[in-house]
Formats: sequence, C-alpha cells, structure tokens
Amino acid sequence: MLLSVKDVSRSFDDLRAVDGVSFDVAQGSITGLIGPNGAGKTTLFNIIAGALRPDGGTITLDGAPIQGRRPDQVFARGLGRTFQIPKIFAEMSVLENVMTAPKGQVGERFWTNWVRRGAVAAQERALKEKAEEIIAFTNLTSVARDAGGTLSGGQMKLLELARVLMGDPRLILLDEPGAGVNPALMRVLVDKISEINARGITFLIIEHNMDVVMRLCDPVIAMAMGKVIFQGTAAEASRDKTLLDVYLGDFAA
Repeated sequence: MLLSVKDVSRSFDDLRAVDGVSFDVAQGSITGLIGPNGAGKTTLFNIIAGALRPDGGTITLDGAPIQGRRPDQVFARGLGRTFQIPKIFAEMSVLENVMTAPKGQVGERFWTNWVRRGAVAAQERALKEKAEEIIAFTNLTSVARDAGGTLSGGQMKLLELARVLMGDPRLILLDEPGAGVNPALMRVLVDKISEINARGITFLIIEHNMDVVMRLCDPVIAMAMGKVIFQGTAAEASRDKTLLDVYLGDFAA
C-alpha cells in the first residue's frame, strides 16, 4: 500500500475529531473520502499532510512513517495536497505561483545569487519550462500572466493542482475539488484527475458531489463523527444502509 493510516486520533479539547481511523490507499488508485460536514475528513487530511500532529496512531507513505513531520517534509517525500479554499498568492501571476512550488531551489539561498549565478539561471529556465508545460496541461495557458487572485474558483482549483504537480508527487490529497466550481470546469478537473492518475499518480479525494465520486473513485471510504463507517466500492456505498441513513439519503432520494 502506498499510504497506510492506522488507528489515528486527534482531539480538540472535548471534541474527538478523528477517532481511531484506519485505512489503506493502494498505489495507482483514486480513493474517495466522503461523509457529512464535521465528520473529521479535513482534520484527517491535515494530519496526513503534516499540518496537525495526531494524538496517536501511525501514518506511513510507501512504508516510511510520516506522522508528526512538517508539511514541507511530507511534501518532499512525495505527498502533495490542495485545499477546499485554494491557498494561492493572489498578487503573483499564475506562472509565478506555479514556479514557487518546488523546494530546495538553488536561488533560495541568499549567497548563491552572487556566487552561483549560472546555476541559479539554469535552474530558473528549467523550472519555467516545466511550469509552462504543467500550466498548459491544466488548461491555464491563456491566464498564465494574470494575477492568481483574478482567476475564477475553478481556475484556482486547477492552479493549486498545477502547483502540486510541480513537486512530482506520488500521492495527491484533494480537498473538495468540486466545491464552488461550475459544471464546465468541473468536467475539466475530472478529466485532468483521470489523466494524472493514468500516469501512475495516486489520489485521495474528499468530495461531496456524489456524481464525481461515482465517476472517479474506487474504493470509497466514509467517515462520520470522526470514525470510519464504511469501506468499499462506490456502487456498494450507494447501497449501504448505514451510509444511506447517515449521509447518502439525500442523494438516493
């Protein structure tokens, strides 16, 4: 398994936001994580990605423990994530946003801009070329020079995905990619996720749009009140009585 989550918990005062959660994400899969608001899904994402420390449990990425590591350390190991509300640099161009993503750039060290100007310039050219290729792939070429803050909600989601791809991830966590996205751009996002997955990149996706879940995700994991209440295929999820009662009733009606 590429990602293994074992008995992970996290509390905030008296609230048990994540309560003994365990599941695996297979290499090459698009795994869906569903459940009602307040189920603990985003808290779990924050724990996996390093933004929060778990109170207990273990998380391994390709067999190596990552629980408690900083987000940049987790990112360097090949795990990228996006956010329900995109976190971009509003005043920077789309191209500049994408080029900031890779870590460990030569030019990040203050002194190298004087003593290793050739190396800095060469890396800058290579990063720009790679960023432009990813921008083209995510259908953002027409707005590549526009400020990130001027994009539509769907374009911001694509921009976040482009930034994650600059890090050459093995696993991408997507937090509600469909939230606030119009149907046309949602189709683009779904197509791009499928194309990226076909290249061997694994996804774990939080999504409330069950049409998207049914199209993309296999398997599906469901959470409620901090616990995993279902694991199976999307088709099985649509027939599971407990899940229907807790979450899917509105969709099945």
